[in-house]
Formats: sequence, C-alpha cells, structure tokens
Amino acid sequence: MVGRIPAQAARPAMKTALITGASSGIGAATARELAKHGLRVALVARRQDRLEALAGCIQADGGQAVTFPADLTSPSQIQALHTRVEETCGTPDVLVNNAGLGWYGYYTDMPWETASSMLQVNVAAVMHLTHLLLPAMRRRGSGHIINIGSISGSLPNQGIAIYGASKAFLDAFTTSLYRELVGTSLWASVVRAGPVSSEFYKAARELPNGRPVPAERFAVAPERVAQKVWRLVQRPRRFVYVPSILWLSPWLELIFGRLIDRLGPLLLQSNYRISHQEKIHENSDR
Repeated sequence: MVGRIPAQAARPAMKTALITGASSGIGAATARELAKHGLRVALVARRQDRLEALAGCIQADGGQAVTFPADLTSPSQIQALHTRVEETCGTPDVLVNNAGLGWYGYYTDMPWETASSMLQVNVAAVMHLTHLLLPAMRRRGSGHIINIGSISGSLPNQGIAIYGASKAFLDAFTTSLYRELVGTSLWASVVRAGPVSSEFYKAARELPNGRPVPAERFAVAPERVAQKVWRLVQRPRRFVYVPSILWLSPWLELIFGRLIDRLGPLLLQSNYRISHQEKIHENSDR
C-alpha cells in the first residue's frame, strides 16, 4: 500500500525557511512566527530596507534571519536568487511561496502590464522557485513547499478574474505535487486564506485602474495565517483554511452559484459608482 512516511519520524529538525513577499503582511508575520520557533528565515522581497528592518527585529529577539532582495517578476532574478540562497544557506527545508499581487475591477479595464506582472508573481515565480528547489529537496530526502493561496481559487467572483484564476492554479498545482510526493518525506501544502489585513489591498488600489477591494472589510490579522503555516510545518497536510470556517467556501459556489451570478455583478457596479463619486469629491476639494 502506497502511503506517506510519517512526518515526525521521517524528517530532520527544520533549519531554514525561504519566504517570499516577506517585507510586510503575511510574509513578515510568517517570518517572525517561524523564527520564534527556531527556524532560520531567508527573507525575499523587492524592498531591501523593509527586509533589513524585519531581519533586525528578528535578530534582536534571538532569531536568525538573512535577506535576499529580488524582484520576482524577473525570471533572471529568480535564478540569481536561487544561486545566492544555495551559496548562503544551502537548500531550504521549507519554501513559503507567499508573494502575490491583487487587483479589483472589470477585466477589460485591467492593463495588460498589471495582468502580466500578476501572473508572473502569483503563478510563474511559484513554479520557478519550486522547480529550482524541489530536486535538491528530493535528493536530501526532506522538504516542504507551502503555497499561500486563497478561497477565491475555489470561489471565483467578479472583479478578480486574473487573481482568482492564479489562486485556482495554486490549488491544482499544490494538489498535484502533494500526490506526486506520496511515499516520500516531502510535502506540498496550500493555505486557502480568506481576506487578510495587509498592504496587499493598498497596493491593489494603487495599480492602474485599480479599485478598493470589498473583501478588505472582513480581513483577519496576518498572524493567523502565520500560525497556520507553523502548524503545517509541524504537521504537514495538503491544505488548511484561514479562518477555519472557510472550509465551507467550496460549497458556497456549488449551492449559491446561480445567486452569486446575479448579485455579484451588482457589487462590482456599486464599487465603480462609489469610486467614481470619491474621485469627483477629491477633484472638487483641490
């Protein structure tokens, strides 16, 4: 019978976690959480000053952190990142693919440059880093790929056509990897997160033609995601939801899909009207 090698018996103690998008939000919270539990964290993001500040805080608390500034929209920088990480830390024990871009609005209003960057960061960079690191993990006999996904991957909605599609890809990609790794001591997991309070929403608004994301009002603290990531490191499994109640989300599409087809577009239209009125007020105040 094909099965998993028990996690507790098969893997050595974790040593290094490589975390993308570590300069803020989920990535920064995850770095602090894993460092608190004794992992050395390798921090990846574009903003070097943010990475250095976070690394300083982690080190001041007795943890270990190293920084690797990189732009994940660039395949050549991803390749260079892999080389630097291997030279500095060796092959990480955990890869947390957290970096992501969002945008809310009608797909036809989305600049292609924004769509292309989103696909590169949310999809291609995840595939690329995983492809670079997984072979060495297999040779070593241990490793864990943790992808930060979203419930939008199984609950696609108006206004997030590319973002939702990218998270659906992460779900399918992670499930396939998980099943390919059965019988080994390697793991692949996806965190199906709901709205999380971070700079993600501010960045989405500031992109060309971007709009406020309605889900932001329901956002939970990034520390809740970080805690689930740590639990996955301790007890690997294929997926977790944050918050846990969102395990119901796939059923929402199945049961209420036709209702969402009618009501969802009204939410997007309302968002556009509100945004238009706000811009009028801003211009009149100048």
